[in-house]
Amino acid sequence: MTPRICQLPSQLVNQIAAGEVVERPGSVIKELVENSLDAGARRIDVDIKQGGLRRMRVMDDGHGLHPEDMPLALARHATSKVASLEDLERIASMGFRGEALPSIASVSRLSLVSRERGAEHAWQLNAEAKAPVPAAHPEGTTVDVRDLFWNTPARRKFLRTEKTEFGYIEQVVRRLALARPTIAFRLTHNGREVFVTHPAEDHAGQKRRLAGLLGAAFLKNALYLEHEAAGLSLHGWVARPVFSRAQADMQHFYVNGRMVRDKLVAHAVRQAFQDVLYHGRYPAYVLFLELDPVLVDVNVHPTKHEVRFREGRLVHDFLFRTLHQVLAEERPGTVSPPAGAESPGASVVSAREDAVSSSPPAQPGLRLGVGERRDSYGSALAWQAPLPAVPPENSSEESLAESEDVPPLGFALAQLQGIYILAQNASGLVLVDTHAAHERITYERFKMASEGEGIKSQPLLVPVLVSVSRREAELAEQHAETFASLGMRVDRMGEEVLVVRALPALLRDTDTERLLRDVLSDLAVYGESDRVLASVNKVLATMACHGSVRANRRFTREEMDALLRDIERTERSGQCNHGRPTWVQLSMAELDRLFLRGR
Repeated sequence: MTPRICQLPSQLVNQIAAGEVVERPGSVIKELVENSLDAGARRIDVDIKQGGLRRMRVMDDGHGLHPEDMPLALARHATSKVASLEDLERIASMGFRGEALPSIASVSRLSLVSRERGAEHAWQLNAEAKAPVPAAHPEGTTVDVRDLFWNTPARRKFLRTEKTEFGYIEQVVRRLALARPTIAFRLTHNGREVFVTHPAEDHAGQKRRLAGLLGAAFLKNALYLEHEAAGLSLHGWVARPVFSRAQADMQHFYVNGRMVRDKLVAHAVRQAFQDVLYHGRYPAYVLFLELDPVLVDVNVHPTKHEVRFREGRLVHDFLFRTLHQVLAEERPGTVSPPAGAESPGASVVSAREDAVSSSPPAQPGLRLGVGERRDSYGSALAWQAPLPAVPPENSSEESLAESEDVPPLGFALAQLQGIYILAQNASGLVLVDTHAAHERITYERFKMASEGEGIKSQPLLVPVLVSVSRREAELAEQHAETFASLGMRVDRMGEEVLVVRALPALLRDTDTERLLRDVLSDLAVYGESDRVLASVNKVLATMACHGSVRANRRFTREEMDALLRDIERTERSGQCNHGRPTWVQLSMAELDRLFLRGR
């Protein structure tokens, strides 16, 4: 017999919805705190017991709820934030689906206490009750969630230990606190205060709050950026490549104040950091993207972690080019602390449309004593400062500190073990890895030469046939100009067959079929591909590595100073193309601490 279709009970519907919205205690806290943000709260207290398994309580000082609206707050698809399709297309609030509270209430013991601003007293409503009753409570709302998953024991079994679950909760609250610097947050666990953040009204306050949430080391290595173009605005902090992480645990990205995890964003950031990170490391950042709500769809998934940009390629290019420019412009002496800055390590980069580097272009042809040109790129393999800056005759610490002509990396003192250059600048001691520094200089000049000439294409003696799907074949036809700009010639031979007739000259030994499939995959997902350019740069990086000076190469004083000047002029000179640091600064204070001076 054919089973009949029947209407599911509301409790079961809510529990099914809870499977998407309420993954773990951290999911509950996210939804409740976002409700507090939408309520205009200026202070939010989060109290946790036993990792959220026993109790989660979120208290705010927002505008509160009218007693007649409290039962609706626990009903599905009841919300004050969306009333029409037009509202749905321009969502500015954190919540809008009307699913969170009823879903949470269906798998826990939930009570709601709220007092409207200006009301005489508060009202309390338990999830199983039909009407609220008077209660004592300050202006604002408290949501108390106890015994999560008490009626769905199978779900409860999938939860981790108390420590692990609270770790997720703490991460969620920190992320939300980063998103709203003007709002005070307080998190407690089992009666112990974990952290408190105070409202930050200015840039200096935001930096203090950032250091408190992510650590002083992040702030010390952070570059502050602001950029606007094509109706998009990006601001926030991105850490220098030397402050990379073993995992992606310090990547915070917000779209119109909403924390998101988006593969398009991740790809753009990864591409910007492509040749400045050590293998297997992840960048750290706190970035805020602002755009017209019409241009982004946040109604993709009930958890609202994912978004869909209407102009995905525009957003991708904007993020990549902004971060790429910020990292390129960060050189010794080219950044300065923002107004009111308290930490000398925090730098600011303003990536405006008309921003151009004031540093002169890198000069070709550094002489390595008797070194001659060793590659078709010629001068890119060596450096030569036209006339290296000459240190003062009395190069003491006092004279360097007072001199206005001291370059950022100072002047060479000596060479150590044929590997490191020791230099003195106004701040103290500079240590330079000669091979790593020369490798970055050479690599950047290789790229400049390659970009100037374009990617040279070389016809294949035997064209390569590649079987693809019809969609991929159509994609290749649509992006014929893109392939041509990458030095590839790709023609369609049939409904599901492509033929590669030419490749970039530097990639003549590459796996042609794999390269084509990777490029098509990128084009399908992101609308563009950096695979070919990344492969070309990889070859150039290898050439730069082999063409750079090796250990035990003895330098004259003039050659060492010439290398220091080239580091100051070269983009991304803080790291070699493998991500290793090229130079480090030891201040006089750090040196004094090493020798216990002043104690």
